[in-house]
Amino acid sequence: MTAARSPQPASSIPRDPTGADRAFLAALILLGGSYLLVLVAMLVADASYTSPSHLWKALRSPEIRFAIHLSFLTCTLTAILSIWVAVPIGYLLARWRFPGRALVDALLDIPIVLPPLVIGLSLLILFQTPPGRAIERIIPVTYAVPSVILAQFMVACAFAVRTMRATFDQISPRQEHVALTLGCSRPQAFWWVVIPEAKRGILTAGTLAWARALGEFGPILIFSGATRMKTEVLPTTVFLELSVGNLEAAVAVSLLMVVAAVAVLLIIRTFGAQESLGRPL
Repeated sequence: MTAARSPQPASSIPRDPTGADRAFLAALILLGGSYLLVLVAMLVADASYTSPSHLWKALRSPEIRFAIHLSFLTCTLTAILSIWVAVPIGYLLARWRFPGRALVDALLDIPIVLPPLVIGLSLLILFQTPPGRAIERIIPVTYAVPSVILAQFMVACAFAVRTMRATFDQISPRQEHVALTLGCSRPQAFWWVVIPEAKRGILTAGTLAWARALGEFGPILIFSGATRMKTEVLPTTVFLELSVGNLEAAVAVSLLMVVAAVAVLLIIRTFGAQESLGRPL
């Protein structure tokens, strides 16, 4: 009796593909590579248009330094707020079936599918209502730093929620049920069993929210304005520099945003990969 052959991994490619396989792989590479080629070409064009002197001049500008500090502050606060909201919403959608669940799930996609300008306009109108004006009398929001955080949060949190929903969907509820049978309450099982399992998803959600907030422009322009040294963040800096014809500074700031976003994504993904390799099989 011959031994059963081990199944070949789905991700492996035959070493001697047939002619049809070669044509199929070539078509895949051509279609996918065309997008990557345009993306790389855009970055190369940006890098070739500016110079180290332009970057240094941009970093020495008080307005741009203010925009850098405000961007990193607001993006970090937005990421923290997004995680605090995305974790409970993602857990509820993944573990519980309740009336109106499909409607809630659809509402959470509104910030993703709506044009960003609509989000900013809706926030602006919201704070013209009596409840919004009551909040404004206590804490100035519109055209102030809180409006920047709120505009970033309304869009970035939707992406964090989707990430946490997928994370909790992939975590088996068996260990949670075992913890409940051993005497743990639902909150104890959530904090001691579920959250450690969802650690990588939380890191991914926070990183995605941070990166999305860094590039947010439309809602901030409408709801916060583009006031120098007040509500100016990096995307509005690009807009302001373009509006006065300073294309070199706009490209330099754009490259700073690209470097910051890529660095954060690479660091978190590398940390997540190392963590997954360190887990017992």
